[in-house]
Amino acid sequence: MILALKLMLAHFIGDFVLQPAHWVDDKLQHKWKSKYLYWHIGVHLITLLVLLQFQHLGAVAIIIVTHYLIDIGKLALTNEKNFRWLFAADQILHLVVLGIVAHWISPFEVDVHSIITEQHLLLATFLVFVTFVCGILMRMLLAPYIDEIARDDESEEGGSLKNAGKYIGMLERLFVFGFILLQQWAAIGLLIAAKSVFRFGDLNKGKNRKLTEYVLIGTLLSFGLAILSGLAYSHLKELL
Repeated sequence: MILALKLMLAHFIGDFVLQPAHWVDDKLQHKWKSKYLYWHIGVHLITLLVLLQFQHLGAVAIIIVTHYLIDIGKLALTNEKNFRWLFAADQILHLVVLGIVAHWISPFEVDVHSIITEQHLLLATFLVFVTFVCGILMRMLLAPYIDEIARDDESEEGGSLKNAGKYIGMLERLFVFGFILLQQWAAIGLLIAAKSVFRFGDLNKGKNRKLTEYVLIGTLLSFGLAILSGLAYSHLKELL
């Protein structure tokens, strides 16, 4: 475990802590010709050597070479449309390499049956329900009002970020779901108050009664579904 943590820490330091934004920009512009790519690899090398106390040099060499190749591939394929997905794929590949190296140096077993249990499946089911299924249910329930609100919103100055409402809803339901599991009901009230404060300025400025009612219905639906989901999960968990 300590070896895996050292490898993970070295990766986080090299990829995030000690990689300035202008290094990233230069790498995206000049690809494999960027000097910062090699500085970046050098930082990883030094970090690994220090944390591993100059041991497991073969493993360090494997990590450095694969890191370079993965970064080269990401830089070659990155564009404005896919950079987020390639970033995720890049990090997953790095972590897979670290896991393989850690297993090579200090073999460990993964008990699949201890991971895929009834409680874990129940939690996964409710997390999917709270994030994605609830969002679709709310769109279905609010469908009669969406077009009308959208038309009114277009007449107002400015606008909203793409899919912002979707992600805000997901996050707030996840927070509510988590607070219920932790028995922190007061935190749910604080979350509702915080959202009300942030939304008050827009609603008061626009003086749009329809939008106010729409936001209120959506908020109550979102929190209500999250609370019911949390209570249902807690009850079903006790029955397992």
